[in-house]
Amino acid sequence: MKVIDIHSHFFPKTWPSLQDKFGGNDWPWLKHLPNDGTGLDKAMLMKGEQAFRPIYSACWDAEVRLQQMEEQGVDQQLISATPILFAYQKPVEQALYCAQIFNDAALDICAQGQGRLFAMAQVPLQDPDAACVEASRAMASGHVGVQIGNHVGNKNMDDEGIVTFLQHCASENISVLVHPWDMLGGERMPKYMLKWLVAMPAETQLSIMSLILSGAFERISKDLKICFAHGGGSFAFQIGRVDNAWNHRDIVREDCPNLPSSYTDRFFVDSAVFSDESLQLLTNIMGNDRVMLGSDSPFPLGEQRVGTLVREHQQLSTSSKSKILGENAMSFFGL
Repeated sequence: MKVIDIHSHFFPKTWPSLQDKFGGNDWPWLKHLPNDGTGLDKAMLMKGEQAFRPIYSACWDAEVRLQQMEEQGVDQQLISATPILFAYQKPVEQALYCAQIFNDAALDICAQGQGRLFAMAQVPLQDPDAACVEASRAMASGHVGVQIGNHVGNKNMDDEGIVTFLQHCASENISVLVHPWDMLGGERMPKYMLKWLVAMPAETQLSIMSLILSGAFERISKDLKICFAHGGGSFAFQIGRVDNAWNHRDIVREDCPNLPSSYTDRFFVDSAVFSDESLQLLTNIMGNDRVMLGSDSPFPLGEQRVGTLVREHQQLSTSSKSKILGENAMSFFGL
């Protein structure tokens, strides 16, 4: 049974100073930390002078990553940037520079991966034309798809520019992973990682619903291969509420000609939901053909032993597990 993790993150060990190049005091950089005797190099991801997140060498060292994959029975893994690197709020020239250096860095890591690591590209999504060009360049360079954030400022996934980019991906057979970022309501969630625990699932549901209720899925080719991270956020649990609203309020269905739940054949989700009950609900709503293994490693909020939730699930059949663990990803990404 092949095991392919489609949702993991990387950082290069180093990259050119974005602050020196562009100015400003909010650019990401890594502060490498003294050895603590664990055998793993560690660093603090900084945003300007503010500490953002502790990370360790699995983010940049292919050998460490491969060792962990071997220990956990993972055959292949896709790596993608962490959203703090997107630079959507910056001028497009700056975001394009970031996309190019981080996309090339991802390929450098994968080149050391013994054929087991594959890269997802980032693009300057605030400019659809530039995003299309970079997505095509990245695919020609060896990436297997693109990862995008679920919004650009106040523009949701149904924004015409983002829809244009998705159409481009459909026409060029570029697989898309949508990752939530820059979460709403942050001023009300200053503690306990609530932005990640509450707002992030809401962001993902918002991105799915914006494509469904706006009628965007009606305009985008069915050739589009698009997957939403973290099990689609709160979508699976709330889709019954959405269907009910569509049935009883005309303002919900004015741009959406079909029952919202009928659009689950237009997208995929990953399996990063962390409980048997949640995974059972997710497969009930989406079907086993529409879920792919995603760990969100190597971060603390990710699955600590990749694939365990799916492998040890008591209600999933062997056939379903095989699809979720690897078969669906092989088809989706053309691996």
